[in-house]
Amino acid sequence: MPNRRSAILVVNCGSSSLKFAVFGVTEGLARLVWGAASGIGTSQGRLQMSSAQGTVDDHPARMADHATAIEKVETLLQQQTSRLDLVGIGHRVVHGGPDCDCPQRIDASLLDRLHALVPLAPLHLPHNLAGISAMRTQFPDVPQLACFDTAFHHGLPAVARHTGLPREYEAGGVRRYGFHGLSYEFIVDDLRRRHGPEALRERLIVAHLGNGASLAAIRDGCSIETTMGFSALGGMPMGTRSGDLDPGILLYLASHDGLDVAALEALLYRRSGLLGLSGVSADMRELLTHREDTPEAAQAVDFFCHRARHFIGALSAALGGLDRLIFTGGIGANSPAIRAQICAGMGYLGVTLEEGRNRTPGPVISAAEGPVRVEAVATDEEWMIARHVQHTLTNTQEVT
Repeated sequence: MPNRRSAILVVNCGSSSLKFAVFGVTEGLARLVWGAASGIGTSQGRLQMSSAQGTVDDHPARMADHATAIEKVETLLQQQTSRLDLVGIGHRVVHGGPDCDCPQRIDASLLDRLHALVPLAPLHLPHNLAGISAMRTQFPDVPQLACFDTAFHHGLPAVARHTGLPREYEAGGVRRYGFHGLSYEFIVDDLRRRHGPEALRERLIVAHLGNGASLAAIRDGCSIETTMGFSALGGMPMGTRSGDLDPGILLYLASHDGLDVAALEALLYRRSGLLGLSGVSADMRELLTHREDTPEAAQAVDFFCHRARHFIGALSAALGGLDRLIFTGGIGANSPAIRAQICAGMGYLGVTLEEGRNRTPGPVISAAEGPVRVEAVATDEEWMIARHVQHTLTNTQEVT
């Protein structure tokens, strides 16, 4: 009987999708199988799986909730993992609170802490926890690791952590945390691999733009400022999330319109952003298709790009200038039109795109003579999680 191949499974449960990937335990962590259940809770659900040899499965699938999606993904994974020896499972967990500054082994104590943090990320943490529960049930003997999207920002300077509220609230955990850390960590690691450690001394802004969106100012490989703060609502307008708001708006809506906490949560997390402003869609691709014939779609696109320019300017001030700007995320890495619109008029910062480069796969999309190097780079949060699992298990001598 042939030797079974050691592998690491990564599970990434988002607000409307469940992504997964299986990596062979090698120095470079070869991606063996990957896929996603997308459109959960909508009529456009789809189940996809691919392997290094090609497409394994791709078909429409109605999934009313994450529990249904997990069941379908589990069926696909059983077919694939039967030929593998799973040595570890890694989970993306959106919020780790003030104490989780690095990946941690999942045990009852950690799960209790994460359940207590659900109010800080109500759109994400319940799904993260559901994925953890399902994988622990299916693979009870496999070590599992939680990797936190807040961990990369754990060392934010104190001045960037404050909220302006009385200090006793910060002592109770009300502070700026920052998110999309696994994506930022991958981009920093990728930059180091491509250009050497000296590249990390540059003044770097990374724009993670997708259904969830944020930007971060990074120096010496560390986050010094970011657009998301206490929750995954802040900063950029997103697919269905509002982004930054004058807090007086919430007081007005509560007192004048009678919105309670549940109604405000639904408004801010599910009815705002690109969807709310356009009245058409939360999907940037669809908005770009309709921008010529639907003024509201064009306005939503313009607002998104306007806010991105605003934050690039603000983060460059925190850095004291700008040497490199990297676009990533589903929109940032794949939409030349959005990159061009964001960068238009930013010559004062030294940001100038080269049209031909911007239309073709990068990474470099800036003008050759420009003082700021602009790139478009695909992020890989799943690979980053797998590396954390491999590193943790190797250090505890559970995998070779």
